[in-house]
Amino acid sequence: MKKETEYIKKEENHEKLLRAELLFAPLLIICPVLVSVFLINDWYIRGFSTGISTYDGELLLAAIILSGNILFDIPFIKSLKTHHKK
Repeated sequence: MKKETEYIKKEENHEKLLRAELLFAPLLIICPVLVSVFLINDWYIRGFSTGISTYDGELLLAAIILSGNILFDIPFIKSLKTHHKK
């Protein structure tokens, strides 16, 4: 009865999940970095170079996105590397 209620078996799902992680890893790493670079560039061109402090929120948002991305991506990449070696 329990076998009938299971949707996906864990053994088969693990390989599919790993392939999905490897497929989307570049997207998950590159997109936040590109958004952060765009926000920093926009802050510099519109805010810092003209002396307007209204755009300082963009710099703060870019710093939060970039630091959060670095904090979560380094362990993610390390775990993918160690799992790939096995």
